[in-house]
Amino acid sequence: MAAKFLSFACIRKESGDLSPRPRYPSMPRYPKGVIVSSDEEKSMQGSEAKALFSVVGMTCSACAGSVEKAVKRLPGIKEAAVDVLNNRAQVMFYPAFVNEETIRETIDDVGFEATLINDEINEKSSQVCRVRIKGMTCTSCSSTVESALQALPGVQRAQVALATEEAEVHYDSKILTCSQILEAVENTGFEALLVSTGVDRCKIHLQIDGVRTESSMRIIGNSIQALPGVQDANYDPELKKISVSYQSDLTGPRNFIEIIESAGSGRYKATIFPEGGGRDTHREEEIKKYRRSFLWSLVFTVPVFLLSMIFMYIPGIKHGLDTKIVNMLSIGEILRWILSTPVQFVIGRRFYIGSYKALRHGSANMDVLIALGTNAAYFYSVYSVLRAATSPSFESTDFFETSSMLISFILLGKYLEVLAKGKTSEAIEKLMDLTPETATLLTLGSEGNVLNEEEIDSRLIQKNDVMKIIPGAKVACDGFVIWGQSHVNESMITGESGPVAKRKGDMVIGGTLNTNGVLHIKATKVGSESALAQIVRLVESAQMAKAPVQKFADRISKYFVPLVIILSFSTWLAWFLSGKLNGYPKSWIPSSMDSFQLALQFGISVMVIACPCALGLATPTAVMVGTGVGASQGVLIKGGQALESTHKVNYIVFDKTGTLTVGKPVVVNTKLLKHMVLWDFYELVAAAEVNSEHPLAKAIVEYAKKFKQDEENPVWPEALNFESITGHGVKAVVRNKEVIVGNKSMMVDHQVHISLDAEEILAETEGLAQTGILVSIDKELVGILAISDPLKPGARDVISILKSMKVRSIVVTGDNWGTAKAIAKEVGIDTVIAEAKPEHKTEKVKELQASGNVVAMVGDGINDSPALIAADVGMAIGAGTDIAVEAADIVLMKSNLEDVVTAIHLSRKTFFRIRLNYLWALGYNVLGIPIAAGALFPLTRFRLPPWIAGAAMAASSVSVVCSSLLLKNYKRPKVLDTLEIRGITVA
Repeated sequence: MAAKFLSFACIRKESGDLSPRPRYPSMPRYPKGVIVSSDEEKSMQGSEAKALFSVVGMTCSACAGSVEKAVKRLPGIKEAAVDVLNNRAQVMFYPAFVNEETIRETIDDVGFEATLINDEINEKSSQVCRVRIKGMTCTSCSSTVESALQALPGVQRAQVALATEEAEVHYDSKILTCSQILEAVENTGFEALLVSTGVDRCKIHLQIDGVRTESSMRIIGNSIQALPGVQDANYDPELKKISVSYQSDLTGPRNFIEIIESAGSGRYKATIFPEGGGRDTHREEEIKKYRRSFLWSLVFTVPVFLLSMIFMYIPGIKHGLDTKIVNMLSIGEILRWILSTPVQFVIGRRFYIGSYKALRHGSANMDVLIALGTNAAYFYSVYSVLRAATSPSFESTDFFETSSMLISFILLGKYLEVLAKGKTSEAIEKLMDLTPETATLLTLGSEGNVLNEEEIDSRLIQKNDVMKIIPGAKVACDGFVIWGQSHVNESMITGESGPVAKRKGDMVIGGTLNTNGVLHIKATKVGSESALAQIVRLVESAQMAKAPVQKFADRISKYFVPLVIILSFSTWLAWFLSGKLNGYPKSWIPSSMDSFQLALQFGISVMVIACPCALGLATPTAVMVGTGVGASQGVLIKGGQALESTHKVNYIVFDKTGTLTVGKPVVVNTKLLKHMVLWDFYELVAAAEVNSEHPLAKAIVEYAKKFKQDEENPVWPEALNFESITGHGVKAVVRNKEVIVGNKSMMVDHQVHISLDAEEILAETEGLAQTGILVSIDKELVGILAISDPLKPGARDVISILKSMKVRSIVVTGDNWGTAKAIAKEVGIDTVIAEAKPEHKTEKVKELQASGNVVAMVGDGINDSPALIAADVGMAIGAGTDIAVEAADIVLMKSNLEDVVTAIHLSRKTFFRIRLNYLWALGYNVLGIPIAAGALFPLTRFRLPPWIAGAAMAASSVSVVCSSLLLKNYKRPKVLDTLEIRGITVA
């Protein structure tokens, strides 16, 4: 099932996939009267397109608004932006529903002259690349990088995620290159590593042993480059590595290995290059780095702490440490200075580097606060020690322990933070680990008999390979069963609770578990094209996308650090002047300090306790965990925007067929109104309907096949002048007879008389929640078909649960009023809109939105896509069509209605956690800063030493991440567990 819904049309087009795949029960919407062939229909189900128009006659923003509003009313419009200053309109749309000419005519109808600009759009070539960024510590860092990327010419969109430490950049490859993007990131002061590009979908890295010269590597590269389907081959002589980009339907990694090993007459050996630089490797390196830095800081900080806090109270040791060397300079001060210096400048150099890079680009981050705080303590201590060495009477007080302990505690906090952050992406790591390391490749004879079995690395599987899957083994790739029967546990991919039966012709998904029988499968999707890889990419993209609530933290972060520095300086100044002007009793000053030192400690504490990191991590960590949990529950949420909108939903618009119902309609009754042979009747009807993709058409054709039981794939008479009218039916000329099959309005539109007897049969059919299909031959009504599509199990319970969650439901369907009302009554929905075309569904969604409601749309067909796009949240049934899934914000992988409840409940829990995170992060600073500034000192003599303030700062970030991690314990509403709901897979 997941293999179906994730096979986006755009991916098929790019990869050149010509392998067989299941058809989906859907009826695309085309302008009335347009005849579209099946092949043309496939080609139209591509990804979104962009059109740029010159609009003459606009004079103000009201003109631009009227144009934008008119365009957005069209079905299939994703986005429209009108620039009144440059007299241009840019429209993002889905070609399956609308074309450039329709858009242009719509603008003309508003009263302005529109012309399509071809050159600017056609010359653009959009690409996507992902970049890993090392060194970011807070939202100020991520905002700096994001601004730098968005300023690059050719960048269409850039997102930088602090939690994942990655950037996703959409850019025009004719203007910009990946290397320029990496350079821009590094110019902001951070290290950049390219993770992937849009052209790297089919790419493999091979290591070649036995090659001694660069010329040999070049010859190998040229040999591979000459293979059909190879797009690019790059070699690295130092690593003895070759990277090959290729079309998976024409060639594959085993072909490359064969070429390499044959080129050297057996001297060369090719293997898959050891994985490196991935998410896990990067995270492990970061964890090791912080652990190593923290342990080294302890080596120096523990002695400093003992010298300052412990040994000074042991009489014998204290006497030795107080021994003077030069004037008032003591041994203890020299030791503390020597031990704290490596911590300040060697172990703590990362803070100097980070603050320098931030300040160089006009921003300030956490590193600036730490560098200022530790430098203030360290250099004041140096001044105090040097003055003691040159004065016979000055008794110094140093803060060396403050700077070293502060750095140590911050490093400990960062170490714990990266450990916790690593757990937020466990959902992706678990998905990536599902693919088995090895697989059994079968060699078949001409008659299908097995000639040979060979165990190979699963990354070497190529399209059309036949793989053997034994009981207990994982399926190595997407494909379909060519031999055998078994049950496959798909819960790790789809969330489906029980094993799914598989037999010849059924699709299987890579990463799922074969439970009992042996299966032979033919590979159709391998490597990065597999459903599992696409789910991983979708979840990764979701975790990259910022929720709108994140803008709050981004705005605060711009002013946070400068404000903290001002507060810190003001705190020091206020306490220092109060001391000099006798604003408080001398008895308040500790015996080992003077008023300047006391003020300095308060100032440093304020500087280091304020942490912008916790604020920056509040939203992305919760979104990461929430989307990961959703994926494990069979609910794919496409990012923070979808997550945020879902928790506000108070209206849900349901499609009927395939959504509230099972989506497998069957003909249950036939009434002939004229004398004719039933077989002749169904032959004409099937010939007309066989060209339609609608589920009802499929049901009629399947039923007609029963009259030709001797033929497995019967050939129907040729249908001429076929026309599909969305929401109504079809008509065609079959054997020189005009056959019309459709609903009542279809007959009325074509002047077909409907008798009273036919009206009564229709009313009776619709009263039984069945769909009545009328058939006319040569303008004469000859028969009525009753088609039943049973409700999904538990549909009524789901609607009831939604009511209890204060979410109202309505049904909008293209079916007739009688059937729609009967179905709605059965599930407990009061509001029904029937006989609705795709544009009517969209209009209803917009009407609800105009009343101030947040609307979700649940559907599965191409004709639902405009409404899915228009809704605040589009939820696509997982077994639905590619374009519906692509248009949706949330994909319900199990096709169960109960997952609508799960999606809303999970989003509410996630946003409760985000609010809690913000409350903690802001509340921590609101309470912590005054305490650090000495607000409690006059009454309680309590003051917060800088090193404790540093520890508290580090703890705030860790606590926010741990708060988000509590979402991993999410449980769906208990009421769902009491329902015996089983997902129905639509074949």
